[in-house]
Amino acid sequence: MEKTVGSIDRIIRIIAGLILIIISFIVSSVILKIIFIILGIIALVTAATRLCLLYSLLGISTIKEKDKGSLP
Repeated sequence: MEKTVGSIDRIIRIIAGLILIIISFIVSSVILKIIFIILGIIALVTAATRLCLLYSLLGISTIKEKDKGSLP
């Protein structure tokens, strides 16, 4: 599959994922803890793989044209 997550989007996902996981330690409801952990993990995985399935389905890419050739 083609990479769909650009550099700025990747940084935002890493920060959001970490914040969601930290929030999961603060909330007292078990259900909310699970939801925050799952959302945080999804954000971190999409940042690490540079692949967002929702972006792929919608035909969206936040990668700049000049950076497409330099992706690992």
